[in-house]
Amino acid sequence: MEDVPPPGTALVEELDKLLMVQLRDGRKILGILRSFDQFANLVLEGAVERTIVGLLYSETPLGLYVVRGENVVLLGEIDESRDPPPALQRVPESEIRIAQRAEREQEKIKKTMKARMDFLDFID
Repeated sequence: MEDVPPPGTALVEELDKLLMVQLRDGRKILGILRSFDQFANLVLEGAVERTIVGLLYSETPLGLYVVRGENVVLLGEIDESRDPPPALQRVPESEIRIAQRAEREQEKIKKTMKARMDFLDFID
């Protein structure tokens, strides 16, 4: 039977690499992993928060950033030669905030329409 490495040791392989970390609240943080502990708390250097709406994205500089391990949903190494994907267009933060508001309004309208049309689910 294989020896199972202690929890958290897999992160050793990710040290000094550019990572994208997806948080429980949906935010995406990019930065170079400099340190971690047994709780998977992460220290990212040169961190930025990347906000993506459709094909638009913006990055907010965060600097040296600590991510609490319990908030991490997913993390992975970023291939710097393919980042950002060519389909995405970088825009100022103010423009991405406007796009986020519009996206939230569209979701609200969709939910309202779905609620009004729920009776159609019962028609066979």
